[in-house]
Amino acid sequence: MTTSPSAGFDEAVDASPSGHPRGLYVLFGAEMWERFSYYGMRALLVLYLTKHLKFSRAEALDVYATYTGLVYLTPLLGGFLADKFLGQRKAILIGGSLMALGHFAMAFEPLLNLALGLLILGNGFFKPNISTMVGQLYPQHDPRRDGAYTIFYMGINLGAFFSPLVCGTLGETIGWHYGFGAAGVGMVFGLTVFASLQGWLGTGGYPPGHHERGELRLLPADWVHVALITLVGVGIVSAALTPAGAILRSVPTYGKSAVLAYWTVLAFALIGFTMLLTRDRAVKAAGAHAAEPSPPAAQVTSEEGEETEDVNAPFTGAEWQRTLVILIVAIFSIVFWMGFEQAGGTFTLFADQKTERVLFGHDFPASWYQSVNPLLIFILAPLFSILWTRLDRARFGLTSTAKMGVGLILLGLGFVIMAQAERAASTDGKVGPSWLAAVYLLNTLGELCLSPIGLSLVNKLAPARVASLMMAIWFLSTAIANYLAGKLESLVEGRFDFWGFLILTSIVPGVILLALTPVLKKMGHGRL
Repeated sequence: MTTSPSAGFDEAVDASPSGHPRGLYVLFGAEMWERFSYYGMRALLVLYLTKHLKFSRAEALDVYATYTGLVYLTPLLGGFLADKFLGQRKAILIGGSLMALGHFAMAFEPLLNLALGLLILGNGFFKPNISTMVGQLYPQHDPRRDGAYTIFYMGINLGAFFSPLVCGTLGETIGWHYGFGAAGVGMVFGLTVFASLQGWLGTGGYPPGHHERGELRLLPADWVHVALITLVGVGIVSAALTPAGAILRSVPTYGKSAVLAYWTVLAFALIGFTMLLTRDRAVKAAGAHAAEPSPPAAQVTSEEGEETEDVNAPFTGAEWQRTLVILIVAIFSIVFWMGFEQAGGTFTLFADQKTERVLFGHDFPASWYQSVNPLLIFILAPLFSILWTRLDRARFGLTSTAKMGVGLILLGLGFVIMAQAERAASTDGKVGPSWLAAVYLLNTLGELCLSPIGLSLVNKLAPARVASLMMAIWFLSTAIANYLAGKLESLVEGRFDFWGFLILTSIVPGVILLALTPVLKKMGHGRL
């Protein structure tokens, strides 16, 4: 008899009173604190660059674009290394350690570039692997899986709600370094939760071959490995700063843009070099693995009942089609996040410069507006979970791709309101808080239709042996979108109306995705 890794998880982890494995709440807590640190830093970044370091609006948005782009590009590296060598647990610990160091480095002005580099590299190890571990808690067709991702998504947004209130208030009213330091403390809390409660995560997330050796915990050698890779990561980022400084000095006019381009090229080169360097080792490992009988714990049972004993086995026809669905939907995800991520750039500047910021007779920081979205997520996510369940029971259920199409349309409607707010501000000087609140409401409704559904879709469709890598590819779409989000204003300015452009690039793709849903459902082979 053979079992899948996810089934092993389900058997090994006791269920909580909610009916979900206890391990879900470990991942919930770790991700909540990690997102507290990320969104706390994001809420301050553009304001810190423009107000404290005196960057121009265009320069600050360039830095924001490159940072938020690369922070979702490096998951390709972390996902690949986790699937092939590290396992998800060690990758999460490495990533969290690098990010904690990066947040604390942000508190020191001369270490800005080092800090951003550590955050970018650390997120690459952390982000795809903790999302993958949520799916590993459940068997393939477990109906609790979509609900689990909704709960997990609530954790993300609980951290995102409090971070602008805590980090934003400290940074804008007391001192920038206090805000960034608070983000670092949050990341340390997340690491502590994950490291101390690993026993609740069952038998998953270990390096390949771990179960074959009969080991069900991280050994002292594993912890040493985590520490060494963390130090190597710090060394790589530190070494990369010297050429960056030389570029900045040698190209004074376009120095900042040249440095941003350098970081982008370096990230791609690091990912490519790692995959090339480890390819031969992976092939040799696969050959050695094929020469020996595979133990049951390493076997994976496909939906069609076929057993795959080799993690390097070629994809079946159904797996190729499911993977193609992920790639197609990722294109629409790029369009969504390109618009949605205006929240950290143009929305923040609009809140700071063109929106009244008075609450109960007192001024409040512009960064507080970024708490509106996660607050709405936390309130509305359970309602959406109930809505999807009831629609399914009434036989009016929407497929994952149909939900995502609706999300794009809702995002576009938010930009319709934003266009009206811009016109009102140009006439009256500043607008009331209700304008941005209405925009955030529609954007949030769209996000709930797309983001947790997308995470669940990738986990359902991706072949188990490349689950983290496919999750990383999904986050690559977010990387591209985040970069475009920061650059969009300068690209569109003088050619199109900015908000009108976003309206069209949200609503039209949403309608197209709805039209493609029957085809994509067929390609999903029963998993959509």
